[in-house]
Amino acid sequence: PSGNAGKQDQRLGAERQGAAVRRKTMKDVMLWAGAGQIGMAIARRMGAGMKIVVGDKKLANAQAIAKTMNEAGFDVTPVEMDLSSRASIQALIAEGQKYGEIKMLVNAAGVSPSQAPIEAILKVDLYGTAVLLEEVGRVIAPGGVGVTISSQSCWRMPALTAEQGEKLA
Repeated sequence: PSGNAGKQDQRLGAERQGAAVRRKTMKDVMLWAGAGQIGMAIARRMGAGMKIVVGDKKLANAQAIAKTMNEAGFDVTPVEMDLSSRASIQALIAEGQKYGEIKMLVNAAGVSPSQAPIEAILKVDLYGTAVLLEEVGRVIAPGGVGVTISSQSCWRMPALTAEQGEKLA
C-alpha cells in the first residue's frame, strides 16, 4: 500500500503489536497499603509472580520496603499514598492498573494512639479503610481477594465522646 492507506496500515500494525506486547507484559497486581513488616510478610507470601504496588504516607518507607522486596526477587513499585484521602487511594489504584488487573489487596496501613490523635486515627483506620475497600471493590478482578490487618491498638483508645460518635454517624 502507498500514501495514506499505507501509513494507516503501518500505524494499525504498530498498535496491534503494542497491544500484544502489553498483554504479554501485564501481570496480576497486588495493591498493598502500609509499608510495614506485617504487610511485607503477606506480600512475600502471596505476591510471587505478581506486580506489587506498595503505598505509604511516607514515600521513603515505601521505597525502602520496595528495595528490600525487589532485592529478594519481587517486582515492587513504591508510591506515596495517604489512606485518609480518596484521591490518594484512587492514584494508588490507577498506578496498579498500569501493570494489569488488580487481583489482590493487602491493607496493612493504620495509625495507633501512640502515633496520632483520635481524629486522625478515625480518619485513617475507619474512613480510609472503608474508602479503600469501596474503591478497590469497584475495580478488583473477578475472584480477587483482599485482607485488612488491624491491631490491638484500638483497645488502647478511650471511649468516643458523644460529639465524636455524632461525627461518625
